[in-house]
Amino acid sequence: MKEIARLLSAVADPTRLRLLRLLHQQELCVCELMEAVQLPQYKVSRHLRELRRIGVVEARRSGRWMHYRISGAAGRSPLHQDLLKLLDVHLQDLPEAKRDDVRLARRLAGGRADCYGCR
Repeated sequence: MKEIARLLSAVADPTRLRLLRLLHQQELCVCELMEAVQLPQYKVSRHLRELRRIGVVEARRSGRWMHYRISGAAGRSPLHQDLLKLLDVHLQDLPEAKRDDVRLARRLAGGRADCYGCR
């Protein structure tokens, strides 16, 4: 019961919902997430730290950059899988999600020249 309450509490934040939705699509660098959600690095990192704390996302370092993805443990948990699917279905048509997708696609199409740690 505690795990469910912690998970729901963590995803109750709109920014975390947006980040989870983007990460459900693919692994992303902090700089890519910053661009997509139009927030400064410290805010994005703070939200990602909370999502890591509860085990929904995991990170890997590449140089000085951090890349985030949905946690392997979260991918195996039926609760996490159901929640991510639900978020995807219900958030994809929201204006904020569409704007995030456009900004992320633009960023990824433009290459990763300004992010030395990216693939």
